[in-house]
Amino acid sequence: QVQLGESGGGLVQPGGSLRLSCAASGRTFSNYGMGWFRQAPGKEREFVAAINRSGGSTYYADSVKGRFTISRDNSKNTVYLQMNSLKPEDTAVYYCAAADRFSIATSRGLYNYWGQGTQVTVSS
Repeated sequence: QVQLGESGGGLVQPGGSLRLSCAASGRTFSNYGMGWFRQAPGKEREFVAAINRSGGSTYYADSVKGRFTISRDNSKNTVYLQMNSLKPEDTAVYYCAAADRFSIATSRGLYNYWGQGTQVTVSS
């Protein structure tokens, strides 16, 4: 089992940047494919980005492609989400997730473990 904890959320103006971090503890971090999802009020949780176990492959939702970058440091048991050119529609609670059976996945149902989430608000 793995425990996940997100940090780095906050209030930022449109066009600004934030970097989210997700620290993992428990079993070997490099055994897990990692992903970021987000959930806005009144909406379903949606896929944002995913990275495979080694960090060599990534995948993004069309809505964030070119603005967000997912990365991981297996020596620090941490996955990151660098968010640039933020828009008001990026406002949501952001969750990191771990998948133990898939190296990379975009479907919410393929992830076994979830963090508690961190709030990101983009507003002037």
